[in-house]
Amino acid sequence: MKTVKTLTDEECSKLLRYLQGEPVTIAKEKICIRNHTMALLMLDAGLRVGEVVGLRRSNLMFKSDPAEAVCVPASVAKNHKERFVPMTRALSVAICRMRDIVWVPWLTHFDPMAFNSPRRISGFSTRQVERIINDAAIVSLGKEVHPHVLRHTFATRMLKFTNIRIVQQLLGHSSIATTQIYTHPNSNDLKEAIENLNHSA
Repeated sequence: MKTVKTLTDEECSKLLRYLQGEPVTIAKEKICIRNHTMALLMLDAGLRVGEVVGLRRSNLMFKSDPAEAVCVPASVAKNHKERFVPMTRALSVAICRMRDIVWVPWLTHFDPMAFNSPRRISGFSTRQVERIINDAAIVSLGKEVHPHVLRHTFATRMLKFTNIRIVQQLLGHSSIATTQIYTHPNSNDLKEAIENLNHSA
């Protein structure tokens, strides 16, 4: 089984900082907030890119505030089962910025897609998000990064803090065998193990 590619904490920070940008116009600020939030949903909640583009505002908000958990509805989940992923503090802050700056006004008579381009309300395609993440990674990290790498990174991080059954549920895997791919050590894991040995000597 091939090794899963992940980002280091430093690479995650660089990518997110680049996506946040330093916008000089309101239009550019909205784009930066949107792109940063989409990346966080994969890095901090482990969503698939197809799940991100399928979200509606109600999947992220409860009344006027960010929900306690991201709701991935059965209609967009790969295994066709609804799941809830608790929000990190960073993701909650990002959703607040979406509410205050991007979703203006955020209360409407229908439930719009959470993410779309400034000139349309029909939502994004997975290919558009792939291009956004990859272009940002090339500039900020000097390498190509597919959005699925962000999900891999989330899973690898989670396995350091909790058991595989919980990670399986967070990722929405039907089989634990699919989740087990993330238990394979990468080069960073091996290096960290040796460094810990050095500290204990």
